[in-house]
Amino acid sequence: MRVYPDYLVINHNYDRFQVKNQVRENPYMTLTMTPNPDIHFEMRGDIAVVRLTRPTKRNALNDALIASIRQIFENLPDNTKAAVIAGDGDHFCAGLDLSDLKERDAGQGMHHSRSWHVALERVQYGPVPVIAALHGAVVGGGLELASACHIRVADDTAFYALPEGTRGIFVGGGGSVRIPRLIGVARMTDMMLTGRVYNAAEGERVGMAQYLVPAGTAFDKAFELAQRIGQNAPLTNYALTHVLPRIAEQPADQGFITESMISAIAQAAPEAKQRVRDFLEGRAAKVQKS
Repeated sequence: MRVYPDYLVINHNYDRFQVKNQVRENPYMTLTMTPNPDIHFEMRGDIAVVRLTRPTKRNALNDALIASIRQIFENLPDNTKAAVIAGDGDHFCAGLDLSDLKERDAGQGMHHSRSWHVALERVQYGPVPVIAALHGAVVGGGLELASACHIRVADDTAFYALPEGTRGIFVGGGGSVRIPRLIGVARMTDMMLTGRVYNAAEGERVGMAQYLVPAGTAFDKAFELAQRIGQNAPLTNYALTHVLPRIAEQPADQGFITESMISAIAQAAPEAKQRVRDFLEGRAAKVQKS
């Protein structure tokens, strides 16, 4: 059985995290964690809830917060089936905390960016599907964080922007890879060149979010989806979050082979066999028109 460090003891007061030794030149260093008021973690049954709690800063990201996200997703309890990321206050995340931006030479800047890559890879390629509950600002690094999640639920207050281009900087948290896969290169280029802001409806239409819900209900919908996803066979969820994105990037002939292998592996699992038997014997619900 996995033994968790003290900061992952679960209770109803929401445990808190902070980086004591931040990632600097080496993005793979082991981090020591101490209480951090900027992020809350809790388990609601088998669903992990990760909440950014810097409302006075519009939940802007700094290195300590990014490293905390990494540590949480590297140490999820074994019973976790899915996770939800949300933000307190009026906004999901307004991006990089520019007061935390330091002058760096090219090498230091590269290593700093890579440390963010490692953290957000733990979200995208962690052990469970992750749903982002979006409201208010989903800007810059906030959009990068959202794009690392597998499903995005936005409410009517959400808006999206990539202001890095107008501030003389460039995305560094994986956005240039992930965001074009959601909305296309041309749209991302336009956002960065012109500072264009998409509202909630426009964002859902172009692919920023898969669900658009009334104001104030994004978390509820995201949690509902997390519970539904958590009922899937774990191996199928793993295939969808780890293998499907890679198949999409492969040439067709390689994708077909990868699909055949993961399909055979998934259907050979005992849980998959039981679910098929349940359907054939009338114990599982049929698909209905919504």
